[in-house]
Amino acid sequence: MTLRRRVLAYVAGAALASCALTVLVGTALVRHQISARRVTALERVANVLATVGGVPGALGPGFHVYTDGAGTPRQLGPARAEIVLAAVPVTKNAEGTVSIQGRDILFVERATPSGQVVVVRPAAFAFSEWRPFLGSLLLAGLGGALVAALLSFLLARRLTRPIAELSAATGRLAAGERDVVVPVHGEDELAELGTAFNAMSGELGRAREAQRSFLESVSHELKTPLTSIRGYAEAVQEGAVSPPEGTRVIAAEADRLERLVGDLLDLARFGREDFAVEHDRVDLADVVGRAVERHRPRAEELSVALATAGAERGDGAWALGDADRLLQATSNLIENALRITPAGGSVTARAAPGLIAVTDTGPGLAAEDLPHAFERFYLHDRYRSERSVGSGLGLAIVSELVSAMGGTVEASTSPRGGAQFTLRLPAVAPDA
Repeated sequence: MTLRRRVLAYVAGAALASCALTVLVGTALVRHQISARRVTALERVANVLATVGGVPGALGPGFHVYTDGAGTPRQLGPARAEIVLAAVPVTKNAEGTVSIQGRDILFVERATPSGQVVVVRPAAFAFSEWRPFLGSLLLAGLGGALVAALLSFLLARRLTRPIAELSAATGRLAAGERDVVVPVHGEDELAELGTAFNAMSGELGRAREAQRSFLESVSHELKTPLTSIRGYAEAVQEGAVSPPEGTRVIAAEADRLERLVGDLLDLARFGREDFAVEHDRVDLADVVGRAVERHRPRAEELSVALATAGAERGDGAWALGDADRLLQATSNLIENALRITPAGGSVTARAAPGLIAVTDTGPGLAAEDLPHAFERFYLHDRYRSERSVGSGLGLAIVSELVSAMGGTVEASTSPRGGAQFTLRLPAVAPDA
């Protein structure tokens, strides 16, 4: 059974049940109304008989019992009258229901100056009493059923149409179709669902495009060193290049491959369940000092001045984060800065409460490149023909690490003309 049929069956069942309940309540009300009318009719007959009498001697001394079955009172014989009088209470004015010989009887008593008048009739309902109301009840039931069926169909159609459209769109999206959207009507939960699907479809399209671009960039970066390795290996075999020169280039390209694969593995770990960062008190000045010490030999080799600035170790530059991950992120920033800073330039790593900043005197970044600095391969593709570049993933790794620690990272232009990368983390007091 399709969803529309199930919804239609559920809604129609509920509507018909409500209609049937309404008819039952109406029947009960009609029954109550008939009962009230019967008692009123008996009271009217009893009042007339008690006032003017019925047959000769009706107002004489004693009890006089009448039956009112067809609208005209008829006096009962002595034997039957005694049976009725033995069952009804002996009071001046009373009315109610009694059981006589297994049958329920309605009675009304009225006192006269010289006697008592009792009017009785069967308590069971006759079909003639129901006849005036049957048509109305039947019409109400059929009309309610038709209205319920129509409303159920319209409601089921209204509920299932967006779901059917969403189901079809999901199938198209799963089949690889791009830019799949569903129409959104109204402002209810179904409209919210459609809006959420459209947003998801857009994000998925952008993710697919980013994945395609990422794979193209990775393939290109893997192909370049592999081509170089193959070319120099063949050149060494043919004697066109000396073995020392060939092995030097092959080792350098192998290092480049190893660095790229390592960065790819780091990115692959982000978002996995086993990837976690600590949120402890970290002395950012200590992190900066360790990162600078790690890269000082490389800086001396490149004739670039590498120094620290800001707070010293233990001076209060504290933040919440993971010391090892912060050291990795800061090292990536210093390595990038050293790579693009010319000989004679300088790279400075500064620590402050909740902040690490790495500034260089290199060529810097164009204003339009700053918002995209942490996108994978963006700066690599943008500047590889102009300056020395790394794997193209270092800044993306920095962004992922800092985000996992609850911080932010931004790129800006240094007052000294180069680039500045700033990590911001939740600052804490030294004794927190």
